[in-house]
Amino acid sequence: MKPDAVRGHLDGLILAVLEDGPRHGYAIIEALQARSGGRLDLPTGTVYPALRRLERAALLSGAWSTVGGRERRTYTLTRAGRHALAGQRADWSEFSAVVDAVLRPAAGTP
Repeated sequence: MKPDAVRGHLDGLILAVLEDGPRHGYAIIEALQARSGGRLDLPTGTVYPALRRLERAALLSGAWSTVGGRERRTYTLTRAGRHALAGQRADWSEFSAVVDAVLRPAAGTP
């Protein structure tokens, strides 16, 4: 799946994979791949700017740590992030229902 296909939904996807606990940047990318069955293969140049934006918006908190001699930033969902995720899920449910209603063949259409 192309990164353009997730435009407008990336924030919600990132928040969702952080719902079950903190992860560092690359682990977030791996979780997106795993939860999508490999269909989301997003480049770091797409994910890391989104992480910084979400942190500036206080939807995530980040902390630096050193693991194996390498520094990495671990992100945690904040209370505001959990609230935003709930809103994203509600918006997605409404959006996908509307798109499904339009794309589904009309009754009686061959």
